[in-house]
Amino acid sequence: MNDMTRPDTLDPPYLYPGYGSTLLRAPREPLLQIPAGTLDVPGPSVPRGFARDGENDLTRHGKSAPLGEKMILTGRLLDADGRPVRRSLVEIWQANASGRYAHPGDRHDAPLDPNFSGIGRTFTDDEGRYRFVTVKPGAYPWKNHAFAWRPQHIHFSLLGNAPVQRLITQMYFPGDPLLAIDPVYNSVPDEAARTRMVAALALESGIEGIAMGYTFDIVLGGARATPLGI
Repeated sequence: MNDMTRPDTLDPPYLYPGYGSTLLRAPREPLLQIPAGTLDVPGPSVPRGFARDGENDLTRHGKSAPLGEKMILTGRLLDADGRPVRRSLVEIWQANASGRYAHPGDRHDAPLDPNFSGIGRTFTDDEGRYRFVTVKPGAYPWKNHAFAWRPQHIHFSLLGNAPVQRLITQMYFPGDPLLAIDPVYNSVPDEAARTRMVAALALESGIEGIAMGYTFDIVLGGARATPLGI
């Protein structure tokens, strides 16, 4: 991807005590310093066929429409200078409207939706824009601490032009009261940076009478960068 110059306080630390799983996965030894340019080697490009037509519409892959509040999610992928990151693979995954993932590891006592797999992918266009049709995910409990619930959120995986460039982040929804007590969201040190993970309501990008519209731009570097690694 393009320039990845990022402020030191932007991304979450490897160890954040409030986020329990970081206690197990955080490095216990000093990180190795890799000389600049070491990993700048050509890799295989992501083929255009990796994201087929219609894979950006998560509501079309069942026998009928999935349950929940239908929404249109749009945004742009930008570099540190505000330039579009073109023809870049963007993938999302999320829980269904009841707050359950279509994954065998999810044992939440909420119904699965046979018409919703919760994963979609697309390429950005020449202006760095992406568009997904989906349903608003539900909140769900997790075992991080007593009475813990994760806010409604959508995971983003940014593949750039090659699989070795993968970056991840999460997108949240405006006005969610669970954000104030969510250790994943609050692991980002900078308050202003945290707000950049919250989508904006954009009714005009929805479908009148059918789907709500939200917009979420992702900036890869610079002072306005979106937090990554969460």
